[in-house]
Amino acid sequence: MPIIWSAYLSFFSAYNTVTPTEFVGLGNYLDMVRDPAFRSSLGTFVVFAIFIVPTTFALSLGTALLVARTRVMQSFFRSVFFLPVACSYVVAALIWKMSIFSGVRFGLANTILGWLGRDTVPFLSVTHPPWYWLVIVTARLWLQIGFYMILFLAALQRISPTLYEAAAIDGARGWQVFRWITLPMLRPTSTAVTLLLLINAFQAFDEFFNILSTFGTYPPYARPPLVYLYYTALGQGQDFGHGSAGAVILTLIIAIVAVVQGRLTGIGRAAD
Repeated sequence: MPIIWSAYLSFFSAYNTVTPTEFVGLGNYLDMVRDPAFRSSLGTFVVFAIFIVPTTFALSLGTALLVARTRVMQSFFRSVFFLPVACSYVVAALIWKMSIFSGVRFGLANTILGWLGRDTVPFLSVTHPPWYWLVIVTARLWLQIGFYMILFLAALQRISPTLYEAAAIDGARGWQVFRWITLPMLRPTSTAVTLLLLINAFQAFDEFFNILSTFGTYPPYARPPLVYLYYTALGQGQDFGHGSAGAVILTLIIAIVAVVQGRLTGIGRAAD
């Protein structure tokens, strides 16, 4: 019902109220498409996705392979890597901001750099984009690697040991086994993980809002779509019409990405 009401509201002018006041048709959608700030927020998603999707995929798969091959305390290591998933994104963002990368001179990261005789780094400075991206990306990595590791672990356990035994008889080792057996058998899980990572990247909010919001104005490529829509619909103007239109556009983009990926990878296709 909220989704239907949001779609209905996107065709009306509604300021400071969720009650439609004036029908504007596709006017809100045209305004959003023409808005440079909205297009910039989509660019932020692209930059964030380029960083977070392949990095999370590689690290979660690598962690799953290491844990799967561990013969001692495997349950312990699975729990340790999965534990951050239970942490709130808001809490993690505040820890990253106030304890690890706090300010220019303080925080764990700069303390370690000081011990090593290195200059402190302005991790949260709006004039040094590479550094605040490091804070945001590492926070998201810590939070979600464990979840996708569990997905890969479950897929690895479904691979028949006889495949590896046959490969060993044929003399296959290391990278050959991974390239020709493990990776192809993980294809359905890899496709699902990639799709989930893209959707989660679209939904990025807590890290950007809680780490960078104190600066008032966001630096370039630091305000993703949900943060932009938050300020549009719940900011001073409380423009629910344009906010709803932006939410519908974002939903359609996510749906299109999911369908295209499904077509390209064959996910959900009936077996021959």
